[in-house]
Amino acid sequence: MIESAQRSKGASLKDDRFEISSIKATETPEGAPKATWYKYVITQGNNTILGQRSGTRKSVTAAVEEIVEQLNLRRAGKSGRVHLSSNRKKQAAAK
Repeated sequence: MIESAQRSKGASLKDDRFEISSIKATETPEGAPKATWYKYVITQGNNTILGQRSGTRKSVTAAVEEIVEQLNLRRAGKSGRVHLSSNRKKQAAAK
């Protein structure tokens, strides 16, 4: 289950990194297998992501940290990537 709120128009991308707000034990969701479940909250500015995951507290925390890391990497874009191409054809034509 994921929910999000709209981003405020004046907020800066650099200032609004995704962060874990909380991870708390919760009841097993209806229809889900009996297990230990945790509800987590990830925030970024005015955005809120709510989710649930089963597992140990340690495994859920690691998984949510990975989600946050991936969200922040996506926000950062693909800076630093350069497309290099060979100029062999131009060099050969010049000779």
